Amino acid sequence: MDSQNSSAMRPPILSLIVPVYNGAARLPAALDQLRAFLRSRPYSWELIFVDDHSDDGVAAALDAFALEAPCVSVIHNARNMGKGYSVSRGMRAARGMYRVFTDADLAYPTTEIDKIVDGLQHGADVAVACRVLPDSRYLMSPSYFSYLYTRHVMSRLFNALVRWTLIPRVRDTQAGLKGFTAGAAELVFPRVTIPRFGFDVEALFIARKFGLTIQQVAVNFRYDDEPTTVRFVKDAANMARDLARIRTNEWRRRYD
Repeated sequence: MDSQNSSAMRPPILSLIVPVYNGAARLPAALDQLRAFLRSRPYSWELIFVDDHSDDGVAAALDAFALEAPCVSVIHNARNMGKGYSVSRGMRAARGMYRVFTDADLAYPTTEIDKIVDGLQHGADVAVACRVLPDSRYLMSPSYFSYLYTRHVMSRLFNALVRWTLIPRVRDTQAGLKGFTAGAAELVFPRVTIPRFGFDVEALFIARKFGLTIQQVAVNFRYDDEPTTVRFVKDAANMARDLARIRTNEWRRRYD
């Protein structure tokens, strides 16, 4: 086997998984940022997009982008399945030593990915962005301050419930930037059952069940839109349902 083929078969250091659903207008800027970030890394990488059956030209844009580099691939869901399903699918397809997922809107700047990778390189099995650590920083429009207060209160109440019922000591389970070592990802994601809202909690619950170390990482974060009160209420109801589902799965030994 020649050295070029051997290099191609060797797993990359980083697999970056990006679930995508619609958002064609902001996608080109995100693709440019991801390209620049990954090309500047001193290690090998792969970039995996999982298109969750977008309906506004996203699939074609991702496929065109993937043609530009052999280290970029696109997985297309045959129908809309949810972020949790998409992340799990990307994680199972990944080959990297460290496997990180982030949101397509890049609410966490690409430089924050380095912080997650650093946590994994220094011994954590799982590294998660934590927006409530003292060193974390928010960037947002002043018009969103009332939203931040509401969101913060609801998030703290939800996280308190999560810590009380499922995952002690993890202060921010819902941040959209998380990383897993290859071994942790291969242990956790085949067991994830929740396709949408509560998959983050389920993944962390499984990680804790198997004794994996979870490191919380301070990050910079940007708020770009303000959800409605109706969405807050709907999300809260879905989250409560998913917490009950995780506990039921545990009783049924679904995660063994």
